[in-house]
Amino acid sequence: MSDAPGDATLTVDELSVRVGMTVRTLRFYAGRGLIPPPIRRGRVGYYGPEHIARLDLVRELQAHGFTLQAIEGYLERIPTDATPQDIALHRTLLTPWMRDLPETLDRTALVRRTGRDLTDDDIEMLVALGVVEPTPDEDVFRVATAHLSLGVELLDLDLPVEAVQDAGRIFTDHGRAIAEELTEVFRTKVWPHYRDSGGPPEHIQQLVQRFKPVTIQGLVLAYERAVGETQRDTIRRTRNKPR
Repeated sequence: MSDAPGDATLTVDELSVRVGMTVRTLRFYAGRGLIPPPIRRGRVGYYGPEHIARLDLVRELQAHGFTLQAIEGYLERIPTDATPQDIALHRTLLTPWMRDLPETLDRTALVRRTGRDLTDDDIEMLVALGVVEPTPDEDVFRVATAHLSLGVELLDLDLPVEAVQDAGRIFTDHGRAIAEELTEVFRTKVWPHYRDSGGPPEHIQQLVQRFKPVTIQGLVLAYERAVGETQRDTIRRTRNKPR
């Protein structure tokens, strides 16, 4: 709940104005358990900082394409006694790790954006790379524009699409495992340290914004070392193979 009952000073109409949502939407969210019940004083319910923090988090999750069911699942993992500051940290930690939202482009716009003609095979390759996603509409795609230039560079390598698909599955499987373990490290060791230090949410956001590229660079270095070791092992096995 709010830090203290006295913090709950907004009626549902005032909360609606404060967060930019209709009263009907607020009551719908309350019915789905996305926000806790108001503090009752007589027949009037009042809302406070925790309600605002949770609604801000709901809006952030919606902006990144989370379904209502996914939002419910996310909020269920936040303790009921979480303070507004705790909830604000969830929102602060969420945004820097999200991928850029995709743009919807038709084929003409996609060709213009890439600066090259795109064959059907090129489109298939971009789909395999995860840069382009088809939509129900013909020749209309959802495009991860932040990664489009990399996808175009990979087109020039003339790789078999089957190899790209296999590599994509490897990256997805291992990437998910790494992400889960790193998230657990951050959740259990990094986040509590900075939360208990009493710093503002902006401090946490700066930390996450710096933590993300550092971990990515660490993955690149680990991958480079692993590739080098694999190549050396392959060479040694080849030299030692009986002729």
